[in-house]
Amino acid sequence: MNEPSRRIAGRFSALTSRASLVFLIVFAVALLLLGRAENFMIEKAREVAIDWVVPVIHTVASPFNLVRDLFDEVAVYSDLHESNARLQAEVDEMKDWKAHARELELKLARYEALLNVQPDPSINYITGQIVAETGGPFVEAVLVDVGREEGAASGDAVIDGNGLVGRIVATGDKASRVLLLTDLNSRVPVMIEPGEARAVLAGDNTRWPKIEYMSSSVPVGVGARVFTSGDGGLIPPGLPVGTLIAMRDGSWRVALLSGDKRIDYVRVLKYIFPNKVDQPGPPDSLKNAPPYKAPEAQPTSGTPPVVTDPAGNKTKKLAPPVPPVPPAPSAQAPVIMPEDLPADAPGAPDAPALPGSDADQRGD
Repeated sequence: MNEPSRRIAGRFSALTSRASLVFLIVFAVALLLLGRAENFMIEKAREVAIDWVVPVIHTVASPFNLVRDLFDEVAVYSDLHESNARLQAEVDEMKDWKAHARELELKLARYEALLNVQPDPSINYITGQIVAETGGPFVEAVLVDVGREEGAASGDAVIDGNGLVGRIVATGDKASRVLLLTDLNSRVPVMIEPGEARAVLAGDNTRWPKIEYMSSSVPVGVGARVFTSGDGGLIPPGLPVGTLIAMRDGSWRVALLSGDKRIDYVRVLKYIFPNKVDQPGPPDSLKNAPPYKAPEAQPTSGTPPVVTDPAGNKTKKLAPPVPPVPPAPSAQAPVIMPEDLPADAPGAPDAPALPGSDADQRGD
């Protein structure tokens, strides 16, 4: 290549390099401006791309979704088959228990009729809703929207769908305050099956109240059911409370049936204890008798008392005469000697000298 050709090629190469540099700079500035300005055309292109890609993805994923749904249905049917078999076994077992319970119910009815046992009084209840929790670091209590206007009173037991929750300690016209079993001040007499051991369920602001004053002579075990005993005449007997659990220190506590879940609706039990006895009235023979009239007081002196006889006549009754007072005995009574014992006999006691006697005169 000659000299002129080289010179022309060099100039063209330099011009091309400068043009490329300018183009790249302009392109970079354009991209920067487009990114900063969020150009409408770019957004529109992006929306169009999304609208075009989504149906394609949906079409491609449809067979995979069908396969996944098929496997899910198979798993559901398998679980339903296992649940159905388990429930059928439970139903068969419950049928046996139902027949056994029916037999025991009839036997109990015959025994009660034979022994003339009085039936337990029915328990009425008032349904309410927990509206607030008034608990704190040292208080476990809730508010229920049932008050005196609905018939609630202090001491009424409160239960939920599982078991005993607590008892009412204060009432208003529209609401009442319920002390929970876990509260530090809660004390409930309970009975532990199957030995019917009597104890006291005491709250201590923990999730599991403790058992106190339980007799050590009655054997109990973990999982034993705990019911209210009705001792004290405050809470009805037979209400389920929880199950017995053992602690590492050897003490017993109760896992409450109400659990740790939030309490929503409760029932306030209106139970009348059969401990009120009417006072006996007067016999029929005294119902028509005239009223009793107490006798008048006897005066000690002055006017004689007035006495009314059965005919209604009033007469004065004189006081009986006062008997004479016997004279006081002398200070020194004479000693009487036996007639058959001579005075000079040996061993005879010396007679005391009487005033005015010869011995007294001789002494003088």
